[in-house]
Amino acid sequence: MKILFLCNKDLASNFALNQLLPEISANHDVYLWLSGKVGNNSALPKQLETLKFFEQDLFNHLLAPLMLSTKGNIAFKGFDGLNCFLCDELKEVNRINSPESVATLNALSPDLIISIRFGGILKEDVINIPTHGVINLHSGILPQYKGVMATFWALKNNEPMIGTTLHAIEDGTIDTGKVIIISTMSVERDKSYLWHVLALYKQGTKDILDAINILNEGKKLGFTPQAQSDSYFTFPSAIECKDFEDKGWQFVNEQGYLKFMQAHYL
Repeated sequence: MKILFLCNKDLASNFALNQLLPEISANHDVYLWLSGKVGNNSALPKQLETLKFFEQDLFNHLLAPLMLSTKGNIAFKGFDGLNCFLCDELKEVNRINSPESVATLNALSPDLIISIRFGGILKEDVINIPTHGVINLHSGILPQYKGVMATFWALKNNEPMIGTTLHAIEDGTIDTGKVIIISTMSVERDKSYLWHVLALYKQGTKDILDAINILNEGKKLGFTPQAQSDSYFTFPSAIECKDFEDKGWQFVNEQGYLKFMQAHYL
């Protein structure tokens, strides 16, 4: 199959891709388009600015060049290093529904599009192109946690379990498509928000691999319609971020971040 990944240029997307691309590229033609950010929130609370630094700025601008320049067997690669698994160089695409992007997609004619943390909302002209449709890995349990930073809201709400939902994107609405599978994990109270997000992509990527294998065998994916829910979460405000911290949560634990990078990248 010809598979196009749509991802955001952040650490969690990169972590997921490093678990997916080596195996998938051995049997499929793989392409990667990246968004530069999620949403249009330009005035973030200081906690989210710090989170962005660790998720994007530090990873992309400081650590990724170090990974490229380091000799030896590094398990995981930065985004530029992932080109070795691709049929064409990765592209940064922030206007996925533009006529130019749609024309490029039509020319590419992917069999399947897989979205992981992508920063744009796909419209019908994009959704209708791949023969096997579009599937999205959402880092939250649907339909209870639709929207942005689902893991943050689940932790803030004292949920004992968090999870990912692999689901279809069927139209321009957000996180509403039929569900393929929901995978869950227990919350660890001494770990940070970012640690939980990254941990979710260990099982979530396995769910994507299973879905690809099913399609590759000529079978159809099983879909379950979502229950109706009006819940939808956006970026937290400064007050909500402070409340999160007042409950004892951390957005990022610097020592935990360093251990993660040393274990997988450095």
